[in-house]
Amino acid sequence: MSEAGQRDDPLPLSLINDFLYCQRRAALKVVEGVRGENVHTARGDVVHEHTDLAGYEVVKGVKLLRALPVWSERLGLNGKCDIVEVRAANLKSESSDLRSAAVELRPVEFKAGKRRQWDNDDAQLCAQALCLEEMFQTKIERGAVFHADSRRRREVEFTAELRAATEKAVAGLRALVEEFEISDLRSEIPRLPAAVFRPACEQCSLFEACLPKVTSGPAVVERAAKELFQI
Repeated sequence: MSEAGQRDDPLPLSLINDFLYCQRRAALKVVEGVRGENVHTARGDVVHEHTDLAGYEVVKGVKLLRALPVWSERLGLNGKCDIVEVRAANLKSESSDLRSAAVELRPVEFKAGKRRQWDNDDAQLCAQALCLEEMFQTKIERGAVFHADSRRRREVEFTAELRAATEKAVAGLRALVEEFEISDLRSEIPRLPAAVFRPACEQCSLFEACLPKVTSGPAVVERAAKELFQI
């Protein structure tokens, strides 16, 4: 697919997190349209209940933009930021223009769970920053992840390494989608990425759809599963 085609068919920002956590999970969502719910997704919905309400408020002199839609034509992404903090870059500034050099933007992502560093969370946040940079022609140095269970904020610096890793993940996600699009054009049965069973799999909302204990088993089990669905 051409770069122009990518811009016409943007991918959700949230899929970057899925892709880095488990490529099979990302494929089930974007290609098969599978969605799942469990106690963890329910907790996530509660955490995002306030940030999903579009609007703004001012807290201690910082304007907080909630559920701000963002996109990048260059990367072929769209989505929204839970919170974008709008801060004055210097004490004398009162500018409200998001393109102004006197204004500093910081995306903040809300996550259920305790404060822990996950590369997939940082990449998702960095992708939001890349979108904001393109939209407002600005430079964003850092953002933050707020962990609901511990009620602690973790600062994330958008280093050159994190930016490169994020763009690599976007390219990998795009390649995954294109592979399935080609299979569809050829009327071939798409092949999902292989499952790799881990203890964390049982906490995944797509556990019942993925069946990692079966699909990551010996080749004979995989062949039997295929024959079953072909009947």
